[in-house]
Amino acid sequence: MSDRVLSPRDVHTAAARLPRVRLAHLPTPLEEAPRLAAAIGGGVRVFIKRDDCTGLLLGGNKARHNEFLLGDAVDRGCDMLVWGAGVQSNNCRQTAAGCAKLGLECRLYLSRMNYKTEPQGNLLLDYLVGAHVEFTDAAIGPELDELLAAKAEEFRAAGRKPYFWHRPRVVPLAAVSYALCVAEIAEQLKENGLTPDALYVSSSGGTGAGVALGKKLLGLTCPARLICPMGWPWHIPTATAADANSAAEMLGLLHRLTAVEIDADESYIAPGYGLPSAAGREALRLCATTEAILLDPVYTAKALAAVIADVRAERYRPGAVLIFIHTGGVPAVFAEPEKVLPETGQ
Repeated sequence: MSDRVLSPRDVHTAAARLPRVRLAHLPTPLEEAPRLAAAIGGGVRVFIKRDDCTGLLLGGNKARHNEFLLGDAVDRGCDMLVWGAGVQSNNCRQTAAGCAKLGLECRLYLSRMNYKTEPQGNLLLDYLVGAHVEFTDAAIGPELDELLAAKAEEFRAAGRKPYFWHRPRVVPLAAVSYALCVAEIAEQLKENGLTPDALYVSSSGGTGAGVALGKKLLGLTCPARLICPMGWPWHIPTATAADANSAAEMLGLLHRLTAVEIDADESYIAPGYGLPSAAGREALRLCATTEAILLDPVYTAKALAAVIADVRAERYRPGAVLIFIHTGGVPAVFAEPEKVLPETGQ
C-alpha cells in the first residue's frame, strides 16, 4: 500500500500504459456557477465540471469511460459490443456512438423498467447511430449481466469476437477515466488558485470509484460525495473500494482504499431509480433558471439536490469551493418531459 501523493501529471502517465481510443472532448470546462450558488445560499462557491460537454453524441461521463473500454475492445481484436442497461441509458447511447465511430457492431439489450419504449431521447439516438436494440424484462444488475454474458457466448459460438459488459473488468477500467477527471479538476483549480472543499458526483459504480481513487492518488483531503442514483444487491462502499483498487492495479499503482473511505449516499434514490424526486426537480429548475445548464431527473438532478441539502444544513463555511461533476444525461429530458416539468405541468 502507498500513501505517496501523485501529481496530475503522474496520474496521466500511469494511465498511458492502458489501451485507449480518443473519443471525448477533453479537458471539459470547470465553470463557476455564481447565480446557482446565490440561489442555494450559504455563501459557498459552486463550480460545475462540465462533463455534459464531452461530445460523443451529446456528452456525458460515458465518453470518458469508453475511451478505455472501447480501447480495450479494439486491443483485444473484438468486432462487436454486447451491452445493456435501461431503455433511456446514457451508457448505451454513448457506447453505441463510440461503436459507430470505430466501426464496431453494437448490440444493446435494454431493460424496460420504468420507461416507455417509444423512440425518444437516448433510445432514439441509439437507433440513429445504428445500434441493434432488443428489449428485455431482465433487471439491471446480476440478472442483466447474466443475459449479456449469455448473448456474448452465442455470438462467440457463431464465430464473432464480442466485448461484453463483464463487470469485474469494465467497471475498474471506467474508474480509471474518472481518476483522470479528478486530476483534470486539480489542474484547473490550481490554475485559479483554488482548493476544493468537496467533490460531488452521481454514481454508484465506475465513475464514483474513479473519483474516490483520484482523490486518494492526489492526496485531496476534501470529501468526495458519491450520490447513488440506484441501489445494488451488494454493499456499495465495499464494491466501490474494490473497483477503485482494481483500477489502481491496472495503473500499476500501490494505492488502496477501504470501504470506510467511500462516502456513498443512497438517501437520494427515492422514490426509486428512474423516478424523479421533489428535491431533484427543485435542483433541476434552479440550475436551468440560474445558469441555463440542464440536468437530468435520474442522476444529476438528485446529485445536485444533495449539494443543496448539504449547504442548507450548514455543512460548509461561507466561501467553500464545491465541485459538482455534471455527468450528462440531457437526452433523457426529451424522452419523458413529465419527469422534469413541475408537478403542475407548467
